[in-house]
Amino acid sequence: MNFIFISPQFPPIYWSFCDRLKRNGVNVLGIGDSPYDALADGLKGALTEYYRVENMEDYDQMFRAVAFFSFKYGKIDWIESNNEYWLEQDARLRTDFNVTTGVNLKEVKCFKSKFGMKEFYKRAGVPTARCHKITTREAAREFIALVGYPVIVKPDNGVGAVATYKLENDGDFDAFFDDLPGVQYVMEEFVTGDIYSYDAITDSKCEPLFESMTAWPPSIMDIVNEKLDLAYYVEDSMPDSLRRLGRATAKSFGARSRFIHLEFFKLTKAKPGLGEVGDFVGLEVNMRPAGSYTPDMMNFAHSTDVYEIWAEMVAYDRRVLPESGDDHFSVTADRRDIYRYVHTNEEIFSRYGEKIVKYERLPAIWEDQMGNETFIAQAAGREEAEEFIRFVQERA
Repeated sequence: MNFIFISPQFPPIYWSFCDRLKRNGVNVLGIGDSPYDALADGLKGALTEYYRVENMEDYDQMFRAVAFFSFKYGKIDWIESNNEYWLEQDARLRTDFNVTTGVNLKEVKCFKSKFGMKEFYKRAGVPTARCHKITTREAAREFIALVGYPVIVKPDNGVGAVATYKLENDGDFDAFFDDLPGVQYVMEEFVTGDIYSYDAITDSKCEPLFESMTAWPPSIMDIVNEKLDLAYYVEDSMPDSLRRLGRATAKSFGARSRFIHLEFFKLTKAKPGLGEVGDFVGLEVNMRPAGSYTPDMMNFAHSTDVYEIWAEMVAYDRRVLPESGDDHFSVTADRRDIYRYVHTNEEIFSRYGEKIVKYERLPAIWEDQMGNETFIAQAAGREEAEEFIRFVQERA
């Protein structure tokens, strides 16, 4: 089996996907824009060959790279990046080279459009906030007259909370439209709730081989816009209600043979037409793993190896790795260099010792959303996880 992994060098943890593929007998071919000498040793050992392009945004260069591998190694069975930024390009390459193990260019449009997602949620029986594709100022005012302030505006095709804003009154509304960005935006009614994700690895029939739940901060948008500290945790279990909605959403979207990250609101305030306090409401679908080091956190939480499970899905369309039954909370607390904190790194390590399972300086490209350094620990439950967050992020 020939698997082309797009951008295997970034995010930094993605070398593990390639490593597990190789362990399962897959021929792994990498395409990226980093020099070969800059690749991690583990990635070099996993790749049969690496093709460097000068610019991954240049489709002609990417096409030639895939064509080279196809000529040299024969039929290409998979093309995948597991990266939100490259999903459309992945799909275009699959379409052009008749690779059918992933979504094609037409299908991926449904995954990327926040407005287009609504119909698939509806088919799955999952409630979602009302949404308006912004065309004119007048039409947007009519939508606000229907749902009321506040509303959220965000790019229809965007990553994370980049360029996402909360409009609370007519002044915010006018300021947004006076400087309207040159991309398609959508406007959604505001939902009061906590954000949880249903994370899964699915087989070719959209059945889950692995499932996990992550509790996210109330507003990634505020973290980005106000440079707050990011903290979240992977829980040790999942309520049946979220499991049911997650599975229904995956099937509605045709999320086959993928690592998926589906976001939901858990209502903290009842919303007519959506649900009561404690109900889950669909937010966004992401056809890739959760960002940053979250896959590692899933491993720490469930004593497993999601990279191996994903590779087994690719190689065998099933899971071989057994369930461990040893579950914890896995918590991350990030910090920014621009702030002073009460506790030093040394004090954090001294207090939490072996409970800290990972510490990293973060890539500069993640600074806006995450900060500059991350501490990841195992915790016995929610209370201990939140205490860890408070200790790490207490400001001086």
